[in-house]
Amino acid sequence: MRFGLALSLLSFTLAASPATAQLEVDITGGIAQPMPIAVPGMPTPAVANTPAGDTAALGQRVAEVVTADLKNSGLFSPLPKSAMQTVTHPQVTAPDYMFWTQSGAQALVQGFVQANGDGTLTVGCYLYDVLARSELTRQGFVVQPGQWRRAAHKCADQVYTRLTGEGPYFDSRVVYVSETGPKTNRIKRLGIMDQDGANHRFLTNGQSIVLTPRFAPNQQTITYMSYTNNRARVYVYDIGSGSQRLVVDQPNMTFSPRFSPDGRYIVFSMAVGGNTDIYRVPSTGGTPQRLTTSPGIDTGASYSPDGSKIVFESDRSGTQQLYVMNADGSNQNRISFGSGRYGSAAWSPRGDLIAFTRIGGGFNVGVMNIDGSGEKILTNGWQDEGPSWSPNGRVIMFFRTAQGSGKADLWSVDLTGVNERPIPTPLDGSDPAWGPLLP
Repeated sequence: MRFGLALSLLSFTLAASPATAQLEVDITGGIAQPMPIAVPGMPTPAVANTPAGDTAALGQRVAEVVTADLKNSGLFSPLPKSAMQTVTHPQVTAPDYMFWTQSGAQALVQGFVQANGDGTLTVGCYLYDVLARSELTRQGFVVQPGQWRRAAHKCADQVYTRLTGEGPYFDSRVVYVSETGPKTNRIKRLGIMDQDGANHRFLTNGQSIVLTPRFAPNQQTITYMSYTNNRARVYVYDIGSGSQRLVVDQPNMTFSPRFSPDGRYIVFSMAVGGNTDIYRVPSTGGTPQRLTTSPGIDTGASYSPDGSKIVFESDRSGTQQLYVMNADGSNQNRISFGSGRYGSAAWSPRGDLIAFTRIGGGFNVGVMNIDGSGEKILTNGWQDEGPSWSPNGRVIMFFRTAQGSGKADLWSVDLTGVNERPIPTPLDGSDPAWGPLLP
């Protein structure tokens, strides 16, 4: 499925009034008391058939997606359907505050789904402070019928951002490695889906093993390592055309690629003469530039969001540890000094933290400041690894391997380390890469 530019924001955005600015979610304390919120089914002014279903049914489905997004964040406690009343179209802008106050909801999300004459849909989304009996914000989204889920994610992002003060992340996609087959002969292919597991599809057919996919900033291409023709090398896959091209045409093994934040470069590792170093190459191809020269294995490079620095892992000190260097390879400094080994580093899109896998008595996902201080372990599974950041830098997706099975599944956890949940995939999944917000 291609996401076009049909989704647009209507012009009736309304700023919150100062009198209602007190309703907010404290995200620093975890999920001890998620905010009660009501998201009733969204009515339609007139039932109309669309390629995605009639507008009355779509109103229910939009509300369900908004509810799931907010619940999955761990910060909201949506009311069950049995505790809600049916909302009519005139009530969308005139809530029954008495009923919603008695329901226990502190916040209320109402909206509508309307078919337009040009074949598009308008999804309206309104957020209310129930106790203050006031409107906090409203937005409308014009979409093609097949993009109704994007409108729902946009609505959830609007609510999340208004009540937490954090950036949005629901309207985004994930690329990962889908796995199936016996432990000794796994079939691995690229899969892509919405962040909640919907709209899933496979990008490759499994004839060649693929590893470590990463989105380009434009989200139209993916770089990854493939064993095409039994040679491990870095490729770029075009999502629109389904074609792939080799990044560096050399006989050496190349792996662990990532795009620079501006998309101009791909940083990757290359094994030459028994030594593995980090290189970068223009994303359009060309001559690689060597960035590290120390004996050992240097790999797992990840750019800072401004592109000025790179975090990577290296065993040059005798054990696998994290290092930070300038984007040209200069000023290399070790930043991890805790017990165990460290790998699969990922720089936060906010620029303030680095996620990693710590190996020592198991595999765990954690975060640290960019100077290595403030280390915090977020997960405690038997084998958790491969962290990837949500677009707002608040949630981390990773993969968890069950002990003794060799089978892995995708999971997410927020920075509190409390809200941990599985991400549904059709088959086993590993090595997720969370893309930026969709345009």
